[in-house]
Amino acid sequence: MAKVARELGKSTTLLFRWSRQYAWVMRATAYDREQDRLFLAEQQQARRDIARRHAKLAQAFLGKAVARLQALDPRELSPSDLLRYFQVAAEIERRAVGEPLAVAAAAADEQGADVAALTDEDRRSRMEQLRRELERRLSEETQ
Repeated sequence: MAKVARELGKSTTLLFRWSRQYAWVMRATAYDREQDRLFLAEQQQARRDIARRHAKLAQAFLGKAVARLQALDPRELSPSDLLRYFQVAAEIERRAVGEPLAVAAAAADEQGADVAALTDEDRRSRMEQLRRELERRLSEETQ
């Protein structure tokens, strides 16, 4: 108040009286709160805009990925490629149904441990099973 009084050439007593009379502290607090509310609203809108933009990009990428997957011959995929495709697809599916990331990560670790414990013949058999499942799903997509 003293600084404002000096700048305006008024007495501090007068400014304190005006402050009480016109509720400057309450009004300044209300103004600050409103500015904060507006800023938060702008941030929320920006997040919504970003989410919409990312969703559109994801849809475009998904379309390209599906087209590319349909053109692939699963018999030409290496077992590690097939396993990686399966893991990514499973992760996307888990996230789509809202499974928490920690649960998905634990499930992925479990799958990795199971695969590591398999014999080479069991691993080949499992990969063949996954290849057939992938072919079946891809053929369903094209129908």
